[in-house]
Amino acid sequence: MFKFSNLSYKNQKRVIIFSFLVVPLGLLATFSYLPVVNMFGYSFTDWNGYSEKEFVGLNNYITVFTDPEYFRVFAVSLYYFVATFIQLGIALYFATILSFKVRFKNFFKGVLFFPYLLNGVAIGFMFLFFFRPDGTLDTVLQAIGLGDFITHWLKNPDVINISLAGTSVWRYMGFNFIIFLGAISSIPSEIYEAAEIDGANRWHQFKYIIFPSIKIIISLNLILAVSGALSAFEIPYIMTGGSNGSATFVIQTVDTAFKYGKIGLASAMAVILLLIVVAVTIIQKRFFGEED
Repeated sequence: MFKFSNLSYKNQKRVIIFSFLVVPLGLLATFSYLPVVNMFGYSFTDWNGYSEKEFVGLNNYITVFTDPEYFRVFAVSLYYFVATFIQLGIALYFATILSFKVRFKNFFKGVLFFPYLLNGVAIGFMFLFFFRPDGTLDTVLQAIGLGDFITHWLKNPDVINISLAGTSVWRYMGFNFIIFLGAISSIPSEIYEAAEIDGANRWHQFKYIIFPSIKIIISLNLILAVSGALSAFEIPYIMTGGSNGSATFVIQTVDTAFKYGKIGLASAMAVILLLIVVAVTIIQKRFFGEED
């Protein structure tokens, strides 16, 4: 009969490690990797979710890149892509300032991080009132003499995506802020003291101490933010449902799959999004690799 005690210490470690890993790895394979593999398979078929699958080769991918109805959503993603860098810049700016001695530091930390704690649905409805005609934004613009800039923020195709991207910046900036602040706080205070003795001002401390020390964290936040920009869904779906030219890539994918019953085409769109995220990650590793 097999006895665990008869194994060497090294083999016992291997058995224990394998025993603890087999369940989570099995769940990961079942609910993550297997659906991705199936998604790749569906992307080469014409399938509505319940009938027989018809193999169509690369037709779904060709449709995504040639049909304006599907390809134009890439332009919408550019608004969120640009907003990503604005979001990271603002988060890094406030994280740097609040890493130094500032009055009411903890209060400002709470104010900046609070939006991230709110439910996305609540934020969507809150900004519906914010952007509606004669709403909060229009009232503020009127009060400061900028009434000429008032427009239908969520009905005007020229500004609707800017409005939604701005809402996303407000929604997610707190997450990037707290990550940056934690990374900056881990830098030893002795380094700042030595820099001040050498006559370095705050800009020099940021350029030569803070930025190089948190470069990996900036890289991580950049991956998360860009991936989030490409897969924007919650805010635009709640506020506009993708109307007036505000449909993002994910909204278009969801509508294609569940509203129009084109599972194969939607799977191809999901695969394209996955490949774009992987490509962004590889590019990021190229320019922000740990070896740098």
